[in-house]
Amino acid sequence: MATLQDIGMSAAINILSAFSFLVAFALLRLQPINDRVYFPKWYLKGIRGSPTRSGALVKNVVNLDFKTYIKFLNWMPAALNMPEPELTEHAGLDSTAFMRIYLLGLKIFIPITLLAFVVLVPVNWTGNTLEGIKNLTFSNIDKLSISNVPSGSNRFWAHLFMSYVFSYWTCYVLYHEYKTIASMRLRYLASENRRPDQFTVLAKNVPPDPDESVSEHVEHFFCVNHPDHYLMHQVVYNANNLAKLVAKKKSMQNWLVYYQNKYERNPTKKPTTKKGFWGLWGGRVDAIDYYSAEIDKLNLEENTERERVASDPRATVHAAFVSFKTRWGAAVCAQTQQSSNPTIWLTEWAPQPSDVFWDNLAIPYVELSVRRLLMAICLFVLTFFFMIPIAFVQSLANIEGIMKVLPFLKPLIEKKVVKSVIQGFLPGIVLKIFLILLPSILMTMSRIEGFTSLSSLERRSAEKYHLFILVNVFLGSIVTGTAFQQLEKFINEPSTEFTKTVGVSIPMKATFFMTYVMVDGWAGVAAEILRLVPLVMFHLKNTFLVKTEQDREQAMDPGCLDFATSEPRIQFYFLVGLVYSAITPVLLPFILVFFAFSYMVFRHQIINVYDQKYESAAAFWPHVHRRVITGLIISQLLLMGLFSTKGVAKSTLLLIAQPILTIWFHRFCKGRFETAFMKLPLQEAMVKDTLERATEPNLNLRAYLKDAYVHPVFRSGELERPATIDEEESNPLVATKRKSHRGSRHDSEASSEVGARI
Repeated sequence: MATLQDIGMSAAINILSAFSFLVAFALLRLQPINDRVYFPKWYLKGIRGSPTRSGALVKNVVNLDFKTYIKFLNWMPAALNMPEPELTEHAGLDSTAFMRIYLLGLKIFIPITLLAFVVLVPVNWTGNTLEGIKNLTFSNIDKLSISNVPSGSNRFWAHLFMSYVFSYWTCYVLYHEYKTIASMRLRYLASENRRPDQFTVLAKNVPPDPDESVSEHVEHFFCVNHPDHYLMHQVVYNANNLAKLVAKKKSMQNWLVYYQNKYERNPTKKPTTKKGFWGLWGGRVDAIDYYSAEIDKLNLEENTERERVASDPRATVHAAFVSFKTRWGAAVCAQTQQSSNPTIWLTEWAPQPSDVFWDNLAIPYVELSVRRLLMAICLFVLTFFFMIPIAFVQSLANIEGIMKVLPFLKPLIEKKVVKSVIQGFLPGIVLKIFLILLPSILMTMSRIEGFTSLSSLERRSAEKYHLFILVNVFLGSIVTGTAFQQLEKFINEPSTEFTKTVGVSIPMKATFFMTYVMVDGWAGVAAEILRLVPLVMFHLKNTFLVKTEQDREQAMDPGCLDFATSEPRIQFYFLVGLVYSAITPVLLPFILVFFAFSYMVFRHQIINVYDQKYESAAAFWPHVHRRVITGLIISQLLLMGLFSTKGVAKSTLLLIAQPILTIWFHRFCKGRFETAFMKLPLQEAMVKDTLERATEPNLNLRAYLKDAYVHPVFRSGELERPATIDEEESNPLVATKRKSHRGSRHDSEASSEVGARI
């Protein structure tokens, strides 16, 4: 059980760590050699050039202008100065909406913290109950929690009333934020520049046809059923093997460049390598000759595979990107059912070309259901069985566990400073390390499920991560921490004392969450701005691979907002803050520091560093809203359970209305705002189409969309793509190769034959 001294030691360690990261960043960002690491976004936009020369011999490496070091922390106000509309124009609405999650936390928890410290902390402190429970381990921090209020006391009315106040305020802020984001999204879509996905839908599960290829069948179907709006289409090819060959060749080319640069620096010695895996074993050969030969082999394999994909009908997937002449036509197609059979001709908005996850487009429709069922089972197993190793690790990350496993360390552990470090710092850092690989595992599971866009992959992974954090990090830490520590007391104490111990178990775990917030939310966020891994990787690439300015740009790794990991992590702080707001309010300042500090750090990263892979116009906000509501309901239910152990069971009846009203509020917001995130209003689409026809009457939309949805591996090579009908608007009858449609087994053919010329 962490004491006030232990928490102070943990705070000192984490504040010192965070400050060290910030100072290191502030100094490293001033050096010309690191300019592309800490300002890559401006280079990608073509705004920033070579850094200012600062000296004769070291002008490209070290900044010798000592005046700049005086203002080495000026990045902080600069990160906050950019207005929100300018930030949206600079980085996109996704980035702006993501930053508003941190603002949402500040809006919710600043008033809650002030009220809790004014009302609840004095009520808890003067309760004087913990000292009367025998053989119970507690600290001064626990005296500030609800555990210190005597059972059956009228003081609980203060907690009940403030719980309603906190819930009302949270819902009030959520409603207005949902309304604001929805309005921002509609304005953004209305003012957005032309993009290929505005005119394109993804048609999946195209039914097979005995007389026509997939391309011909798609063209025929949409010419018949969307005769006034269909423009063109691009069928989807299974080019996964070709993509692997291209990626492998790129890796080989990087190694070839590395050894060529090495040879140029020392022409007297030709570089060599081993032929085995990663050059670790096998016969030693001339590196330049070896990689040149391997690249030649891959070129032949790539050309063969490219020709196979272009000519083999089996390489064509039963899906296509279908483009329309207007946004209105695309909106109608994407948001309606295309066939009487709801399992075929499935249409949805096409992702942005940069958002498409091409590997999953080749997965058959029936296989998707099987994959998702299997991944649901795997998620269940991973979530609930992962609690076992977490419980084991958490049991070792305390003094009793360490002394049991390593008894020879007892003299060292019993020292006051070491004891404070272990109890105040070790549990949080161990849990943080234990969860490092989890996001990669969950992302792999989402890829197996078959989602066809990067944005949907990240949203799905975020759902998994949020569930995992909820079950393992939050509930698991409470159960495996407090419950296991107090197990002996549960068995030996009389029943009257047993209920009291259960009542104080959840509040007493607040100290663990304080240490975790400081490790993950303070030092962890500060480490993000330092960008240590991208810094090292850039200099390695710059040293061994870069020859030209273009190579140097490719060596930059700006990164992006990792929604799949960052958003569930933010939700964890919402959950902890809401749960402990009425139970242990002293935890709330730690949450506030996280939201304020993260807002400043990530705003700087969005402005100067991150380059988003896609733009979804804040399509993730309904998920954010739903998860905050989930945290609010959990906090309400836990408070009800806590009250039932405090001799005020009758008052819990007054708390039942809270989750009911919260669920009603969520359904109200869902009906009021969620459609703005799922569908494009036809009125908005028509307005944009009309304006575009007036301002650009000679726009060649076909040329604009021609290569938008071609697989990336084909953009550098030749692939014969199916021709589209150029004059369908002048010919009301659509030609088809189908000889007869009598007695056809394909439901789609019956609808698509209407008006066709046999």
